[in-house]
Amino acid sequence: MVTLQGKAVSLYGKPIEVGQFAPIVYLTGKDFAPHKIGGATGKYQLISVIPSIDGGVCQTQTRTFYQKISSLANVEIVCVSVDIPFALDRFCVADGISNISMLSDYKDNLFGKVYGLLLTDGMFEGLLTRAVLIVNAEGKVVYQEICKEIADEPDYDAALKALHA
Repeated sequence: MVTLQGKAVSLYGKPIEVGQFAPIVYLTGKDFAPHKIGGATGKYQLISVIPSIDGGVCQTQTRTFYQKISSLANVEIVCVSVDIPFALDRFCVADGISNISMLSDYKDNLFGKVYGLLLTDGMFEGLLTRAVLIVNAEGKVVYQEICKEIADEPDYDAALKALHA
């Protein structure tokens, strides 16, 4: 169960589980071009899912993963929200973040629907819930955390441990 300020909220469909292959989905990048996530890429993908880059916890989550993981050569950091690409670019420029893929699911919510992370009610309806997924080089989900309370940060240490397992 996921909550927002203590109130239960619903997710679209069923979330992807550890052990399943991460479906390939195309999202919109800061350049408004389509960018692929999921599937086999030859390196790990850390997919950091946030409701909105304008939220304080969302910014902290993005900065923290960037600081802890951006130096690892075999890991691609992907941040996914439904923010428009202009907002994602503004955040990156302001924070000096360069080697992280900031992707938007704003066009059709396909990522949120396929991965089971789209909020379908509550005041954040239509946004994505807070989550972290790690996909290995072969495209299999090896770690997943869907934060129980959307306002809470994810367990960074558990995600980092999964990358080194």
